[in-house]
Amino acid sequence: MPESKRFLLRLDPRLFNVLRRWADDDLRSINAQIEYLLTDQARRAGRLPRQTTPRPSGQAPADEAGEAPADEAGDSDATELPTGDRAGRGARVRG
Repeated sequence: MPESKRFLLRLDPRLFNVLRRWADDDLRSINAQIEYLLTDQARRAGRLPRQTTPRPSGQAPADEAGEAPADEAGDSDATELPTGDRAGRGARVRG
């Protein structure tokens, strides 16, 4: 797996707390939660294709939506925080 790109991200403290609780609900680290949300939105916008190639052995398969498992973010420097279900995720309705 290629090495992840690292960069500093400044967040409003209220947004950080929301993301922390959300990540806790989804059993993800904050880093993995942010990466999941950004990947999901990039796919919805048509800017990131769904993964169609087979995964290397030893890695868990993608879920039914084509998303990578939560533990795949490679967030070894961050503390793992559990997160909740995805029911709280705001969905934009397209008309």
